[in-house]
Amino acid sequence: MSKKVLIIDDEPGVVKMVRYLLEKSSLAVVSANEGEEGIKLAAQEKPYLILMDIMMPVIDGNEATRRLKENETTRQIPIIMLSALGQEGDVAKSLELGAMDYIVKPFPPQELLERVKKILG
Repeated sequence: MSKKVLIIDDEPGVVKMVRYLLEKSSLAVVSANEGEEGIKLAAQEKPYLILMDIMMPVIDGNEATRRLKENETTRQIPIIMLSALGQEGDVAKSLELGAMDYIVKPFPPQELLERVKKILG
């Protein structure tokens, strides 16, 4: 059985590219296009890893990360932030809220894959 990764991002192009990359590496992928839906999906699907955008409608990725880390069911799921926000303060805030890693968009596909594989083991 392949490990499942949840992508939470409101940009269809990013979701499509990341999904292709992960599925090509034999990973199962589920996705949500906003934070609220992503939180529900994380609790239902219990993925091995979450890839989360920060700037999204309804609730942003930092708030979604905070809620996921407060929830007993989803607390242990590692989160990698994928964001166009590359300032040191943005990165620090996400890591403080519980994200395990932070990748600034646009990113080389191979870099994302290496970081995902590192976490999934």
